[in-house]
Amino acid sequence: MKILLVHNFYRSGAPGGEDVVFAQEKSLLEAAGHEVITYTRSNDEMNERNPLDVLRTIAGLRRSRRTVRELGALLQRERPDVAHFHNTFPLISASGYEACVEAGVPVVQTLHNFRMTCAAGTHYRAGRVCESCTAQDHRAAIEHRCYRNSAAASFAVARMLRAQAIDRSLVRGVDRFLVLSPFAAKRFVAAGIPPEKITVKPNCVEVGEQLVERPHRDVTAARPFAIFVGRLSSEKGVRTLLRAWQGLRDLPLKIVGDGPLRGELQAIVHEANLPVEFLGLCSRADTLAQVAQAAMQIVPSECFEGTPLVIPEAWSRGTPVIAAHLGSMIDTLGPEPCGIFFTPGDAADLMRAVRQLQADPLLGAALRTKGFDRCRRVHSPAATLAVLESTYQSLLASRVAA
Repeated sequence: MKILLVHNFYRSGAPGGEDVVFAQEKSLLEAAGHEVITYTRSNDEMNERNPLDVLRTIAGLRRSRRTVRELGALLQRERPDVAHFHNTFPLISASGYEACVEAGVPVVQTLHNFRMTCAAGTHYRAGRVCESCTAQDHRAAIEHRCYRNSAAASFAVARMLRAQAIDRSLVRGVDRFLVLSPFAAKRFVAAGIPPEKITVKPNCVEVGEQLVERPHRDVTAARPFAIFVGRLSSEKGVRTLLRAWQGLRDLPLKIVGDGPLRGELQAIVHEANLPVEFLGLCSRADTLAQVAQAAMQIVPSECFEGTPLVIPEAWSRGTPVIAAHLGSMIDTLGPEPCGIFFTPGDAADLMRAVRQLQADPLLGAALRTKGFDRCRRVHSPAATLAVLESTYQSLLASRVAA
């Protein structure tokens, strides 16, 4: 099969999980013998300090002439069997679907976040989950400057989303949506996507054939530590994390990542003399090596995540997970939880969960095994490839039948 992958990268200094998934699935499809071609843009192309660049980006949110021209030529030249979009915001836009429809190429879109119903894509505002906006009404986003704390930018994004909902360009232009969890599927159906167009496909990670025993990672071992991996921003729950560590001074915490709150968090750690080490942005290999040595991975997000890659990545290394009981994280950990939940934003409850894991080595061992098994069944490359191939083949079969 010849597959076109389309993606708008985030800035190179702050790569997102969507960028990782795009690269993973490209490699996965190529390794399976498929021919993969790509059309990509990057937010590095835009200088946010240049008003003309910003205006050009805003003008192209609803329709990008460059996308129509470049992608149209690529489709005509390569004639792929299917086009799979990951992120189109803000440079590619829905014009990518238009080009594919014109060329008669079926379209798959992975919905990595909730931008369809939230200008920020997270349903998070003022320290808590926010559901003020809907697919057709984003007035609250403008009022509260939800996109980059800018009234003008929020207005532009809200206008794009409302137009998209009214003319149904997203629903009409996409043949199949891949979503990351049953939680996300329910929300997108409520937002107007027909349920028959939705397939649940969790993100994947590399995972071995069997869980390797490493006794030094037991929570009772000498000098254990906990780890947080993610963007240092409010919606990731990092303030709650440090509040909890006020009462967890006997357990070192390593923080991998960067973001707008780093200075504030470092000041808190310094003032309170907390056992917290900031490692900054690390390579993927170095990050996973740290996760493999950790006694536990903390995922304190206070927003509607897609499927945090850090959870299956921790499981793939045999590291137990403690996560906020919210949104898709409930689905990810499963009906018979493969981790320990705590109440989102509740530092005392997070501290309770950490102490529970520290006090019970048998629980830690059980969670390592359950998490690894779930990772292998649900998040393995083989499971992901099977969903991708069946999705593409079903669309091709439908086209042939039509």
